[in-house]
This record gives sequence, C-alpha cells and structure tokens, in this order.
Amino acid sequence: MTSKGIRFDCRYRGDGGALVIVPRIDGAPLTELIDGFEIAAGMRPAGDAYGGLIPAFFRFGPVRDHFLGRSTHVRGPKTPVLGCECGEWGCWPLMARITATADLVTWDAFEQPHRKSRDHAAFGPFRFDRHPYDDALRALSAVIDSDVDATRA
Repeated sequence: MTSKGIRFDCRYRGDGGALVIVPRIDGAPLTELIDGFEIAAGMRPAGDAYGGLIPAFFRFGPVRDHFLGRSTHVRGPKTPVLGCECGEWGCWPLMARITATADLVTWDAFEQPHRKSRDHAAFGPFRFDRHPYDDALRALSAVIDSDVDATRA
C-alpha cells in the first residue's frame, strides 16, 4: 500500500533555535505514529521518547541523500529518521531502511538500535510515490539552505 504522502515539518527549538526536522506521513508526525505503535505494543519506555532530527547537531550530508538512504555519515544499512527527544539522534534514534527506485521510496525494517529486543516488524512499511517524495525533499532542502544562509549572515 502506498502512503498518501510525506512532508518534512521544520521548526525551531525553543532552547537555542536549532532547526528540527520531523517527517509527517499521511498528515501525521512520525513521532506520534511511533509513539502510538510502541505504547500499543507495551514497549517501555514509550511515549515522547523521539524527536526530530537536528541537522546542526550532526552533519548528515545532503538532505536528499540522507532521506534516500544514501547518507555517507551514518553507519550500517539503516538511516535515522528520528532522533531522541533531547535532540541527539545517537541517543535514542528510530532507524529505517530506505529503498528508492525510479517510481517508489519505501521506509521499512524500523528499529530502535539500543533495544534490539523490540519488534517493530508491524510498523510500516511506508511507501511513497517518488515524484511527490522528491518534491518534499526539494522543499526541505530549501528550508535547510535558508537556515544555513541565515546562520551565516
């Protein structure tokens, strides 16, 4: 099943103004989707554990490469799609395998690498039509580029 769409919400943290990226799938923030899944599955801790990715805290490389699963700065075959609620992706990340073809982008095989016993097999997969996905990445890139330009000014 193909998801209706993806977009990347961008907001600034209140503690220092760093840009935070949260994927929104079919209109729902990924943070809410994973919280609901983990709470329903009886995982502990669960709820409010994840936060968005903060590019200023870790250089993922080009955002397009990152969200196409080609980030050169991440170890292993999976890509962080969320970080910890504290802002550090390495602390409590949600990892996913991102596979892109000419027509489709799929997020699946989710995991919380610090809790290998957690079973996320029933979470996802999320499949996105490639062209709207690329449009969402272009919009995200424009926000990040604007943020970098404003920081340099």
